[in-house]
Amino acid sequence: MKLASSPQLLALLPIDRTAGVALHRQIYNGFRRAILGGMLRGGQRVPSTRTLAAELEVSRLPVLTAYEQLLHEGYLTGRVGSGTFVSAVLPDQALRATPLGRPGKVATPKAQPRAKRAPAHDEGGLRPFRVSQPALDQFPRAEWARLVARHARALTPRLMGYGDPAGVEALRAAIAEHVRTARAVRCEADDVIVVSGSQAALRICASVLLTAGDRVALEEPGYPGARSALGTSGAEIVSVVVDDDGIDIEELLGVRPKLRAAYVTPSHQYPLGVSMSATRRIALIQWAQRNGAWLIEDDYDSEYRYVSRPLGALQGMDENGRVVYMGTFSKVLFPALRMGYLVVPPALRKDFIQAREAFDIFSPTLYQLVLADFLRNGYFARHLRRMRTLYIRRRSALLRGLAQHCAEHLEVVNADAGLHVVTQLRRGVNDVTIVKHMAERGLAGTALSECYAERHARSGLLLGFGGSSERVLLHATRTLGSLLDEMDQARSD
Repeated sequence: MKLASSPQLLALLPIDRTAGVALHRQIYNGFRRAILGGMLRGGQRVPSTRTLAAELEVSRLPVLTAYEQLLHEGYLTGRVGSGTFVSAVLPDQALRATPLGRPGKVATPKAQPRAKRAPAHDEGGLRPFRVSQPALDQFPRAEWARLVARHARALTPRLMGYGDPAGVEALRAAIAEHVRTARAVRCEADDVIVVSGSQAALRICASVLLTAGDRVALEEPGYPGARSALGTSGAEIVSVVVDDDGIDIEELLGVRPKLRAAYVTPSHQYPLGVSMSATRRIALIQWAQRNGAWLIEDDYDSEYRYVSRPLGALQGMDENGRVVYMGTFSKVLFPALRMGYLVVPPALRKDFIQAREAFDIFSPTLYQLVLADFLRNGYFARHLRRMRTLYIRRRSALLRGLAQHCAEHLEVVNADAGLHVVTQLRRGVNDVTIVKHMAERGLAGTALSECYAERHARSGLLLGFGGSSERVLLHATRTLGSLLDEMDQARSD
């Protein structure tokens, strides 16, 4: 069993210093809930007390106390020289406890064939400020290459034939274990469907959940790729404003006729970066249940948070099977892998598999096998830990550069998570024009105004930092500052 890395466990161990509950009791309760709920499985190794204490930003004593109690009661077991693991057989009192249930059955809509249209995309390549670009130069290529070579040599005629449209079972099991632990998602391997990235996931959602004439809500501002992908169903797109707590529920409630679905990015809203509050999440789930609507949760880069602990997924709060959860490996590994996944309610599984098979039959078996081993053998968890440290440094370099070279022209609005920061330009400055001039100087970036569909657009820049070194980012901010100075001077003349 792979190690449940401490950063991934943070969503299952919400530490609240204002709750009046001892820290060791909060840690104990978090582990017990995760074990009983199936998010941590028998044989899965847990972090050392020292590592977990550092990640939780607490002293080692409460972690030691919690582990001792869990070991005493039989939830954890120690192996000399190997570490601490979740017990394969739980104590009697745990077996009598009520675990988190699977989502209930819901009415299943009929799948409809859809026309295909390629979404627009940024041609920024590896240029500085490219949004959503991970640190490709830091990917563990040697380990990946060894796994590819091993599985390529072991390919049998059966594995070389047509594969399961839902995906290789080993990969689905590894993904289910990862999202249960890291994102508090309620799922089993059978609930996971492997797809070729986020756009494919959205197109499949459109095919199953929507028909021509349906209405689907999208965040405003929001991800343009979702607008184009969900629009392939012939559904009407309804823009619903986003505030500091996420999508506006009052506005959602006022939409008539009623909506069939809503697409949301609750953990790290694209593009503004806000995180949906717990109150808003509960209200959104209640809205979906009362209206028989579907929620499409895009958890596109939830692994990276810099100012607070990771937030659990919206899907994990849903007990009625109204949330379709989607994730991708493009931003945590590399985009060319073309591998993403859906976690679908059991009642929708058959229709989603049929739609996935109609889309492109199945994903390449070789790379599914490689990715399964990459997850199970701990490479993925180690890579996430390394990248989080690296991205903190790169984010800091970008913020320093913007403060030094661009402060007169733009304001940083949000840099809490993900691989880009959100900035706002001074009133009257055209961000689309700036992005065009940035391209002429070897820079990428995205205009904030292009993420708006209907409302009065704010002018700003989305500046990625994941794919460039600190030195390159500092140089790029100097170039951007010079460009903004020149454009400001030209307007003054």
